[in-house]
Amino acid sequence: LQIEGMTCSHCSARVEKALKSVPGTSDATVNLEEKKATVITEDALDPKVLKKAVIDAGYEVTRIE
Repeated sequence: LQIEGMTCSHCSARVEKALKSVPGTSDATVNLEEKKATVITEDALDPKVLKKAVIDAGYEVTRIE
């Protein structure tokens, strides 16, 4: 996921926590410099669910890869 709006390590930690809280997510890491989140899921997961978690945390998803 490409994410806009993160400016500090607190922001990236907030996004990471939001993504990890999505049922079916086994891990999530956020790279603040690249403005990118990588998510590992246990099963097929609708990317819209992950996008919603990021938006609910107060950030914008600009691309899903």
